[in-house]
Amino acid sequence: MNQQKDNPLHGVTLEKVINTLVEHYGWEQLGQRIKINCFTLDPTVKSSLKFLRKTPWARKKVEDLYIQTTNNNKYTN
Repeated sequence: MNQQKDNPLHGVTLEKVINTLVEHYGWEQLGQRIKINCFTLDPTVKSSLKFLRKTPWARKKVEDLYIQTTNNNKYTN
């Protein structure tokens, strides 16, 4: 349990990460910040989840942006 104590993503689902980012930035700005097609070409949460679960490098970028956004804006989980 001590391993997860300092993990800012502990207990946060990928769906919550995407929804938080979309709520904060919107799809268009999110697609500009992270240039992946699931955010720019007919974006949906479902298509983004499918892509990000299969693509570790893209998921890392999304999670990093979430951490940065929540730290800067004091979002709560």
